Amino acid sequence: MLLAHLNHRLRERRQAALWRRRRVVRSPCTPTQRLADAAGGERALLGFCSNDYLGFASHAGLVAALVEGAQRWGVGSGASHLVSGHSEAHDTLEAALAAFLAPCIPDAAALSFCSGYMANVALLTTLGEGRAAIFADRLNHASLIDGGLLAAAKMRRYPHGRVDRLEALLADCEADIKLIVTDAVFSMDGDIAPLPELLALAERHDAWLIVDDAHGFGVLGEGGRGALSHFGLRSERLIYMGTLGKAAGVSGAFVAAHPLVIEALVQGARSYIYTTATPPALAHVLHASLQLLGSEEGAARRRHLGGLIDALRTRLTQIIALHPGCGWRLAPSTTAIQPLIVGDNATALALAARLEQLGLWVPAIRPPTVPVGSARLRITLSAAHSLADVDRLCAALAQLAAEGVPA
Repeated sequence: MLLAHLNHRLRERRQAALWRRRRVVRSPCTPTQRLADAAGGERALLGFCSNDYLGFASHAGLVAALVEGAQRWGVGSGASHLVSGHSEAHDTLEAALAAFLAPCIPDAAALSFCSGYMANVALLTTLGEGRAAIFADRLNHASLIDGGLLAAAKMRRYPHGRVDRLEALLADCEADIKLIVTDAVFSMDGDIAPLPELLALAERHDAWLIVDDAHGFGVLGEGGRGALSHFGLRSERLIYMGTLGKAAGVSGAFVAAHPLVIEALVQGARSYIYTTATPPALAHVLHASLQLLGSEEGAARRRHLGGLIDALRTRLTQIIALHPGCGWRLAPSTTAIQPLIVGDNATALALAARLEQLGLWVPAIRPPTVPVGSARLRITLSAAHSLADVDRLCAALAQLAAEGVPA
């Protein structure tokens, strides 16, 4: 019965153009990657699909730091942080992360996690106890949604970016503890949350603001400190989650917040307590990555990325204006995430397939990741891209718009 049921569900997913597949990559994370094909060969594709926003994933200095870390610390931690897995490398990284975020969070402390998903689940299940209420943007990442559903607190979701609706919910809430939860940069739209307004609401209604800055950390703000720095925010009421496998180029995540918040996570967060710590070698290379983020090289890469974003938006805006019949729409994003919204699932899949025929790898994103009717190509840029790479992508999209692909 189980297999028949699963087969039926999978068949429905395929018929709805919602089938997902993994691609086997045979090369490091760089703009051009070699992908295995069904015939056992491989093909090189220019990709606009990774979250390696600064091109750190294959940075020679970080590769050397990882080798150095493995030679010093080995390849595994051996246990959870609270048993024997918390190394000096982890401790050094957490101290550096706390110092990095100190301009935004007074007296900040930091705690590292294996992934952003685990960090968000830890935050919401630990802080979202029975006396709490959670207020979440409707377009928050799945990890924040799942964390809220697992929490004992009641979760109330407000329409995307609607500060007025959030304020009404807060004014009507009598919970002892109020948690406002939002992405900083929304992963499928690329827009930035109105963090100054959200923080003002938190201060006015005795609430705390939890910010998931997975796609802003390392890219936005002074020295790559993220969305809080981007807006010049500083408050004890800020609880910040940043991931380390995107702009930082490696793996993992962290939370920076008031020391009591961090201690509560150490003592009570199940997704922190009951898992093996990340290898110390990764903490070692992440410390080097953090230093690179704040360096002149990091700043130069952010400037280059900004130029690529401007160039892509200018070209795509022109293409859409020249071919209004294609029905495409460029989302209003100023970040490295540039969604080209095309509408239905089959159209998005067909466009992605045609781009692959032209040697370009751009993923089609469909429900439930995005709302029904808003399937898209999620174009992501990296400082490792060149302007010529962007020109190649735009030339291909111009060709497809002119051809009316798909029919």
